Amino acid sequence: MRPTTRLLTGSALAVAAAGLVCAPAYAGDTDGLEVFPSSVVPGDQVTVNTAACGDGGTAAGDASAVGAGAFTLAPSTHEGDAIGQFRVPPSAQPGTYEIVATCAEGGRRVTGDLVVTLTSQRQPVHPRGSVKTGVGGALGPDPVQTAAGVAALAVAAAGGTWLLHRRARGDGI
Repeated sequence: MRPTTRLLTGSALAVAAAGLVCAPAYAGDTDGLEVFPSSVVPGDQVTVNTAACGDGGTAAGDASAVGAGAFTLAPSTHEGDAIGQFRVPPSAQPGTYEIVATCAEGGRRVTGDLVVTLTSQRQPVHPRGSVKTGVGGALGPDPVQTAAGVAALAVAAAGGTWLLHRRARGDGI
């Protein structure tokens, strides 16, 4: 096996192994309480659902933190989740509130957050300006500098290709 092939194979295996090790860290909590919409204004209706109670399971919901009181989560046809609804009272104050559901079987308790605001978040917000990632674009959107960078990369790519071609033919470097 050629050294370049070994290097590329080893790098690919290292990346794949790192991906397998890191993947569980990003797995979401599928058994929590989903609150939709997660941000509302007073007077809006909220739907909550959970898969924590199993297929056909029911739950008792509690939205008293926001002033809505108790509600019931019943089995639904949506992936076997238990689903329920409540209305946020018009007197609710802005803030983040914990919504709780307790499964009828087993007593498992799941929670989700509801954010109450005074303005509706439903209008789309269009981003403006450049992305502040800290990588690249530090000098601003200057077309001359961009063109110079692209030209430098093109020259480097052409030179590297030429050197690899000479080496493969056996001309030496």
